[in-house]
Amino acid sequence: MTTTHTFLLGTTVATPGALQALREAGESPLGYLARHTACDWGDLDTADKRDNDLSVRVGFRVLSAYRLRTGVKVWVITEADRSSTCILLPEEY
Repeated sequence: MTTTHTFLLGTTVATPGALQALREAGESPLGYLARHTACDWGDLDTADKRDNDLSVRVGFRVLSAYRLRTGVKVWVITEADRSSTCILLPEEY
């Protein structure tokens, strides 16, 4: 079960690959950012979701994974210091 805590995103950026994938899917990044800050971690396993719940509470890096309508996976990563959040494709990491 996920936590109800929320956290700051900091400066939000996206890689060119993620922007292209979102465009091709006809989707906005805003919905994924909203899910991320609401602690809806998307397509992570139970252990990774638990790790994220802890990360929100103690200030570690947070990673969510979502599938676009096209099936392409995107990651949303917020840095531990909450200075920035990046939307990217896993292969761009």
